[in-house]
Amino acid sequence: MKALHIYAGPKALAHIEAHGLRPEHIGVIPAAAGGPKGLILGPLDRFLFGEWLPQSTQPIDLVGASIGAWRMATACLDNPVQGFDRLSHDYIHQEYKVPEGRKRPSAKQVSDEFSQTLQAFYGGHLSEVLNNPRYRLHVVTSRGKHILHHEHPLLTPLGYAGAYLCNAVQRKAMGAWLERVVFSSRGELPFDTADFATQHMALNERNFMAALQASCSIPFVLQAVHDIPDAPTGAYWDGGITDYHLHLNYNGVAKSPLVLYPHFQKAVVPGWLDKALKWRHKATPFLDNTIVLAPNPEWVKTLPNGKLPDRSDFVTYASDFEGRVKVWKAAARASEQMAQEFAEWLANPDMTAVQRL
Repeated sequence: MKALHIYAGPKALAHIEAHGLRPEHIGVIPAAAGGPKGLILGPLDRFLFGEWLPQSTQPIDLVGASIGAWRMATACLDNPVQGFDRLSHDYIHQEYKVPEGRKRPSAKQVSDEFSQTLQAFYGGHLSEVLNNPRYRLHVVTSRGKHILHHEHPLLTPLGYAGAYLCNAVQRKAMGAWLERVVFSSRGELPFDTADFATQHMALNERNFMAALQASCSIPFVLQAVHDIPDAPTGAYWDGGITDYHLHLNYNGVAKSPLVLYPHFQKAVVPGWLDKALKWRHKATPFLDNTIVLAPNPEWVKTLPNGKLPDRSDFVTYASDFEGRVKVWKAAARASEQMAQEFAEWLANPDMTAVQRL
């Protein structure tokens, strides 16, 4: 059974038909939020950044939220293949021991331990990430406004309830509660920002760790990151809240014509609060020049438990750390088939294998 499905927007499809797909055609690579689901993209990441993209020299913008920001920052290391191996290992083996008398670890405990993980992972390597001669990193965060400006045990849930209701009416209305703040190592944003309230800040050694942690800080699971250096004051949370799958308007901004999107599903969902709003899961003109590489849903059913790794596994395997590690390792290992199939398709492109996004 094929593991990989290839989807393309209409402009991307026309480009491939006319010119094929070469590494120099890629101008942007997005990386979605989604927690453990991102583990199945490790082999594709290693192939793309370790073998395929080094065959070209053009600048590429890497846009990431949550685990996607961690992945794209890893791509900027001097040795990205080694970095992706470590990311997979560290993510799979993360363990938050539940204190006696509690059902789950506190948000403070998870935040403190995750901060230590990031320090151990990137300590001594910030210059590599920020000054990569080719890759321009853009880390997406969500900054609270009004009663979400500071984290509070009572006001924060109320603020997110307000954000949910406004978003259900109109996505842009959620901008009254949360704004997109993007931290960039250099360069302009590779997408238009007319769709949602946005601020653009410089990513530097003073704020890198805070911005990356904020991009991964799921509300109520981790604490918000407050007052990131060299950025507006306030509480910052997971970039996936405003931009779950980075359904952004990439058209006409990038110098190179195509957006290549390794993803864990076909649908590119705009925001985290849109997960239940199925009518917002369809492709829009924003994705006309985008190619999505995603797992075949039937192949996913062959993985352990018949699904991708996800955050529910922390609960399912709460008292079985080794069991969760075994299941996640098996899924990550199986996903090597996706990278192999993409490499084979590049060597012998078959347009019948490309579906309309």
